[in-house]
Amino acid sequence: MHVILYIYDMDIVLSNVSQAPIYEQIKAQIRTAIISDKLLEGEMLPSIRQLAQDLKISVITTTRAYSDLEAEGFITTVPGKGCFVLPKNREYIREKKLKAIEERFVEAIVDARLINLSDGEVVQMLKLLLAND
Repeated sequence: MHVILYIYDMDIVLSNVSQAPIYEQIKAQIRTAIISDKLLEGEMLPSIRQLAQDLKISVITTTRAYSDLEAEGFITTVPGKGCFVLPKNREYIREKKLKAIEERFVEAIVDARLINLSDGEVVQMLKLLLAND
């Protein structure tokens, strides 16, 4: 089952078959919307209660998603006013992406070693993939 909520220019899609907890699904989709400029600096997000009501989930779940986003520097809560998108911390986003890329490279290298690919073959494969992009 999927629940879809339309917020501004983004949908929040929740899946009960996903391995990720609901709060992680919400957090990831809002973070992606902020990074991709679907949600812009200063835009107001639905209140925690409203989001929970719209998605038919617990307020605790939406609170966790918003708290994590705030801790990561994507949103801020203004007491009595609501939650708003913060200016992007481009360096933080870049570092997070670099770490994710490194992790995928390590995984690919481990796989390459398992099938005895040489370093040259791995580099050649990467060059081909980059050329086809």
